[in-house]
Parts: sequence; C-alpha cells; structure tokens
Amino acid sequence: MRKLRVAVVGTGAVGQTILEVLAERDFPVGHLRLLATSRSAGKTVEFKGKAYTIEETTPEAFEGVDLALFAGGEASKIFAREAVKRGAVVIDNSSTFRMDPDVPLVVPEVNPEDVTWHKGIIANPNCSTIQMVVVLKPLHDVARIKRVVVATYQAVSGAGLEAIEELKLQSKQVLEGEAISSKVFPHQIAFNALPHIDVFLDNGYSKEEMKMVNETKKIMGDAGIAVTATTVRVPVLNCHSEAVNIETEKKLTAAEARRILEKAPGVVVQDDLARNLYPLASNCSGRDEVFVGRIREDVTIANGLNLWIVADNLRKGAATNAVQIAELLLQKGLL
Repeated sequence: MRKLRVAVVGTGAVGQTILEVLAERDFPVGHLRLLATSRSAGKTVEFKGKAYTIEETTPEAFEGVDLALFAGGEASKIFAREAVKRGAVVIDNSSTFRMDPDVPLVVPEVNPEDVTWHKGIIANPNCSTIQMVVVLKPLHDVARIKRVVVATYQAVSGAGLEAIEELKLQSKQVLEGEAISSKVFPHQIAFNALPHIDVFLDNGYSKEEMKMVNETKKIMGDAGIAVTATTVRVPVLNCHSEAVNIETEKKLTAAEARRILEKAPGVVVQDDLARNLYPLASNCSGRDEVFVGRIREDVTIANGLNLWIVADNLRKGAATNAVQIAELLLQKGLL
C-alpha cells in the first residue's frame, strides 16, 4: 500500500488521539507533519517511537501533503482551503464545514457513499451526533424514524485537556472544602450538571443542540426527521452518554430492535437487565464501538423506543471516525 504524507493540525486532546488511532490502526503514514499554533511550535510529540517537532501552521506547511487531519478549533477556517489548494484532502473535526451543502458530512457506518462526492474537504460530525446516528441508521432503514428526542450527558473531555484538569482540580477543591475556581466552564462542573454546551442561540437552544438537530438530518439523508435535543455537561472525564427516544413509522418491538442492532456495524448491544448490564462511560473509554442498551418500548406512543447510547467521544466521536473516513477514501481509491 502506498505510504501517504499526512499532516495533523492541532495537538490537543483530539489531535493526540488522532495520532494514537493512526498508530493503532497502522494507517500508511509515510511522512508525518504536526502543525499547531505558534504557542505549541517547537514542542515534540512521539509517534510510533519517533519524536516529531510541532511546526506552526501556515499555508505553505501543506505543500506536498496528501491528507490533512484537522483536530478542530479555528485552524480549519483559515487553513483548510489552503491545504486543498496545495493538493491535500482535508478531514475536518470542526463545525466549520458540516452544514456546507458542498461538503460531505460522513460517518462510515452510516453514509460511506457520501465520500465519493467530496471536493477536497470532508467534515467529521459532532461527537454526540456520531454515536447517535450509528445506532439510529439501522433502525431507520427498517422502520423509518419520524422523530428523535435526545438528552445528552457529555464528558468534560469534549471541551479539551483544560476541561479535564478543571474537573480534577474542582473535585479536589470540593472534597477538601476549598474555594472553587472555574475558568473553562461558566459554573462549577464537579458534582454538578450544566445544561449549557457551546453558546445559546436566539431560539433558546444551544449551538451544540442545534448541531445534533441539523447534522442528524444531513447524515441520515432525511430532512423529514424531527429532532430535538438537550445537551448537558456532566462531571465525567471521558465518554458521552445519551438517552434517546425515537418514534418510527413502522412498529419495532424491543426484541426486533435488539436483533437489528446486534448485526449493525460498529454497534455493541449491552442489554441484560437481570445482570445489570447496560453501557457505562466507565467501561467505554478507549473503545471505538458505540454501545447501546436499555432498549425498551415507549409506553406512551404506539411506535416508540427508548435507547441508552454510550461512546468514547475522543475516539469514535472524533479521532477514530476521522481515520475511518481516511481509510474509506483509500479503499475507494480517492486518496
């Protein structure tokens, strides 16, 4: 297999996880370039036992690059199209291009065919959206989902390394009776739950909630699905959990839904109440699958199901999904 010249843009939590996933999956990296802000330039990062020096991101840094994996943040707004101009295919973890009609928004288990019409940039969806649609798509194919109501319980790792450290520090401060210091979040996150992820919009939803609404429709290829979301940050270090209620056109029993999901790519069913078996954030960290359990029929409507969905937001919710897109491009001869 041809070795590729790969650039990873961003060296925070997602960028570091991208490097881990590239190594674990033995992606054919022939030459690696690590790019970040001037603040990080000059630092070294290890990849497959070799130390690499981080360079400052500039348009010229993408010369000769085949694949550019953007780890999120503002860099993609400035540099993604510059990378494409220089011949690179960009897979972008930020929200910049997700709703651009000319940019595919891809989850390989759900809409792999969409990579074929990319024009240089492919968007990686929001972490909470990715894990939900991996579970919903096989059910949608059988019974067509009319409506989705989701409440998320999102780990602090979704807000970056500083958020992880803030939760650790605040937990210590609370337990030792010290004053609480909050810098990353608007309120104390330790021993708390914040119904506030990203900024609030004029309609009363947060930007994170509207990402789930709009991205779900685009990925699933069905603008008629009604989606409403409440996204909540919880004091969990890693892995997002979601309580999802769906209404379908065709009746699906809980047993039928389990059978469908047990065969679905990238899904692990953990649903044995007699053994208290259901997905837990504490068990999913470091895993690339999406876990689903508590599958039960909604007793308030004729064709409804309730689901509990958990996944590692840094891996399947970001880094792994991006690398899977790159692998898909290779398989299809598009890279």
